[in-house]
Amino acid sequence: MTNQDFTPRETADGSKTFFSEEFNESFHSHFGAKQESYFKYVVPTLLIEKRYSKVLRLLDVCYGLGYNTATAIEKIWQVNPKCYIEVIALELNPKVPQAAIEHQLFENWNANLIDNLTKLAFEHRVQTEFLKATLVIGDARDKINQVYQSGFKADAIFLDPFSPPQCPHLWTIEFLQLVSQCLQVDGLLATYSCAAAVRTALLNAQLSIASTSPVGRKAPGTVAGFNPSSDANTEIDLDSPLHLLPPLSQSEKEHLQTRAAVPYRDPKLIDSPEAIIKRRKLEQQASDLEPTSRWRKRWFLVN
Repeated sequence: MTNQDFTPRETADGSKTFFSEEFNESFHSHFGAKQESYFKYVVPTLLIEKRYSKVLRLLDVCYGLGYNTATAIEKIWQVNPKCYIEVIALELNPKVPQAAIEHQLFENWNANLIDNLTKLAFEHRVQTEFLKATLVIGDARDKINQVYQSGFKADAIFLDPFSPPQCPHLWTIEFLQLVSQCLQVDGLLATYSCAAAVRTALLNAQLSIASTSPVGRKAPGTVAGFNPSSDANTEIDLDSPLHLLPPLSQSEKEHLQTRAAVPYRDPKLIDSPEAIIKRRKLEQQASDLEPTSRWRKRWFLVN
């Protein structure tokens, strides 16, 4: 990453983010970094509704600047100051969270939380009376299996890589299968993506899915969880926290029957992004699924 990657950009809610030259994407939309973290991750995973929990565990896949974890901790402690929070965060580049601290992106946050975020960014571990956090550095495809082997089960998983076309290796069937195995039976996974390929991978991991409200863009996000007494592809039952969230619309259901829903695959979890994209394109070309362009025309989604 270049120094340009660590030039703060202010967003609409007053919080700051970075733009990645490597991926040609901003870490957050113009809408607001802090607001995105709250509405895309904290709200859909129903963490505030778990205000009486003595312990909450979070898995942050692609920790980045740290906003998702920071916002979750802040909101949980606002309603339950004595909740013990355990966090495992996966991040490829340790310079990103360090730059967020050095550029004072959290300057208006609670001083105690800033101290914890600073220690996590530079020492990769935090242990206090009510917080245990670990920042795991490396390729998430390698590290997620370590998380699973440790027996860690998250009440909430934040899935926040760069977009599938830019970072396909963290949206594959194989990777999301491992991620799902780190989710509590009544836990929820949230991501900003509504890509049909991503949703197919989540369904393949035996998760049921629902939509989250659009934040900073027209498209919704996705929330996923286990459906205790039903199959992932059937109607969500009342035992699942997903029944509290908006179900997929008819157009979203039909989107999953198009070639856009052909998932990314990485059988050995070692392939390059280019190889993963090429494999998917070949599978799409051979697919009998409806062309996505036809679906777009039917739902008046043509650009």
